[in-house]
Amino acid sequence: MNRLSWFNTVSLTLGFAFLYIPMVILIIFSFNESKLVTVWAGFSTKWYGELMQNQAFLDAAWVTVRVAVFSSTLATILGTMAAYVMVRGGRFFGRTLFSGMIYAPLVMPEVITGLSLLLLFIGIGLDRGILTIVLAHTTFSMCYVSVVVSSRLVTFDRSLEEAALDLGCSPAQAFRLVTLPIIAPAVISGWLLAFTLSLDDLVIASFTSGPSATTLPIKIFSAVRLGVSPEINALSTIMIAVVTVGVITASLVSKRAMVRQRQEEQAAARTE
Repeated sequence: MNRLSWFNTVSLTLGFAFLYIPMVILIIFSFNESKLVTVWAGFSTKWYGELMQNQAFLDAAWVTVRVAVFSSTLATILGTMAAYVMVRGGRFFGRTLFSGMIYAPLVMPEVITGLSLLLLFIGIGLDRGILTIVLAHTTFSMCYVSVVVSSRLVTFDRSLEEAALDLGCSPAQAFRLVTLPIIAPAVISGWLLAFTLSLDDLVIASFTSGPSATTLPIKIFSAVRLGVSPEINALSTIMIAVVTVGVITASLVSKRAMVRQRQEEQAAARTE
């Protein structure tokens, strides 16, 4: 096994420090007693209590959670269906266009995506609110779900489905009873990833939100322009914790699925 050179070690250390030291400082100063976010005056959790009494932030948080749950669920359903068509559909007319439309949000700048969705909603006369944010987040997050699920379907042993069909299951029953339980870890990982992406989105939500629906990232961005307050540090700390838990959970689910697949392959090899 190759050992890391001093150059790679230093570069990796500096890269992680550049990314995570500001977050660590933010988390530390969220427990600061002073109103001044740059002056440490002692440990305190009072700003978390103040945050719980800030109705504007609580309303924005409730909107954000609802949008994240609805959009991630819808994105998971559509992304799973798209992945199934891409992996199992074979070669069909329009496949290139279909795959391009699915994967385009992965490389499309968020400003372009948000602006195009805004023009679409204006063109069809749809008032901006929670519904438009959900539709926008579903549009850009379903491609991530499709990538995660399709990677699992590619390595799926189709003989299990064929056995279910031979035993009398319909294609729909075979998918529900055999395929879906096996790819469930990938589906769950896709849902968690879509939930995290929706929770953190600012650019697309700023184009598609309206006065009646303001998400938490937009609220934080608006408040920061007037100066950083300890309440924003506390709120950002909570969001970092939620996102971290979501990412770690998704990683653990994916790793567990890979381990289970490897064990099944080894068991099948021993029985042959």
